[in-house]
Amino acid sequence: MSNEHTPTTGERAAERADASVDDDAETVLELSNVAKEFAGERAVDGVDLAVREGELLTLLGPSGCGKTTTLRTIAGLESPTEGTVRVGGEVVAGEGREVPPEERDVGMVFQEFALFPHLSVAENVAFGLDDRDSDAAQDRVADLLDLVGLEGYGDRSPTELSGGQRQRVALARSLAPEPDVLLLDEPFSNLDVALRVEMREEVTRILNEAGVTAVSVTHDQEEALSISDRVAVMSDGHVEQVGSPESLFEHPESRFVASFLGQASFVPGEITDSSVDTTIGSYGRDLLKGVTDEYVGAEVDVLVRPDDLRLAPVDGEAGPISAETEAVRASADGGTPSAPTADGEVIRRQYTGPSFVYHVELDDGPVVRCLHNHAEEVDVGERVRVRLVADHTLAWYPAA
Repeated sequence: MSNEHTPTTGERAAERADASVDDDAETVLELSNVAKEFAGERAVDGVDLAVREGELLTLLGPSGCGKTTTLRTIAGLESPTEGTVRVGGEVVAGEGREVPPEERDVGMVFQEFALFPHLSVAENVAFGLDDRDSDAAQDRVADLLDLVGLEGYGDRSPTELSGGQRQRVALARSLAPEPDVLLLDEPFSNLDVALRVEMREEVTRILNEAGVTAVSVTHDQEEALSISDRVAVMSDGHVEQVGSPESLFEHPESRFVASFLGQASFVPGEITDSSVDTTIGSYGRDLLKGVTDEYVGAEVDVLVRPDDLRLAPVDGEAGPISAETEAVRASADGGTPSAPTADGEVIRRQYTGPSFVYHVELDDGPVVRCLHNHAEEVDVGERVRVRLVADHTLAWYPAA
């Protein structure tokens, strides 16, 4: 069953589109049916990926899903049990070949940065250059320190730097030999929360300015969505879905992807001749993209996220309805829009600073989450009315 729909247009999406990687760009890194076994257990199984020139692709998934093993296989730190890895069109692993890591034209930024404390910042950056004492090498180091915002820091010891500065040095060192592909292993995990957000933006800027092709690994969905041109979501050694951050978040192809990318609630419903009847109301079938007559009578679970729903005390009005939602309701009601709601009770309230996320247990359905401005406060235990206010079509799946 299809659950695709057209992504909504946001500021971040527009900015990314302006700087997006050309779809016709050359493929720099390619994995074909890559598998890796440890003691008979498959950590990676049948991974196919193609990374284009200048692209930042992030491998995203929970611990143990195979993302780090995949990265290490690209780097040459692990040998694939099956499949091939190509860098710049050349087979570097598989088909009877195993190119050593140092000959793959691949750079790597490790989670711990792995700087040499006995070397200066400039000497760390120059470490991977063939002739680190030449004038050309020193010019390269100076250019990279300027690129990462550390001009004038060349003579310092890494021990004198902050975490963010050490990360920039590690990035500059990996970029120095001009690798075809740069690999980043959980690059922000050792930074505090505030610095992590700042460094995401800074690293993205550096990679864009350098024009480097990069593959990153993380378990942090916010990080993946904010820095990547494309994201590959992994589970149990498999790639579940690959696409732009917007496409993955707004029309995930599986329940796993839907649940892993943000807070997801699944509302049961049934498709009829003209509508989809759910526990939060009946709506025109157009609310679910791709629904045709062949699905009439099917029981489905509809994905709703916190910003798709609004609540109010039972005697209040649960927020405005978008024009699109009004239109699909009208199509189900013979041209007369309705305003269906569902009643429930607030069982939990999460304060995030700018907003509250309310967990509401519906009288005739599941627990759903509703996002509200921090000024709109509702008490736990209060009876509320929930309304769908989504301004886009919704993803859906066969009933569990």
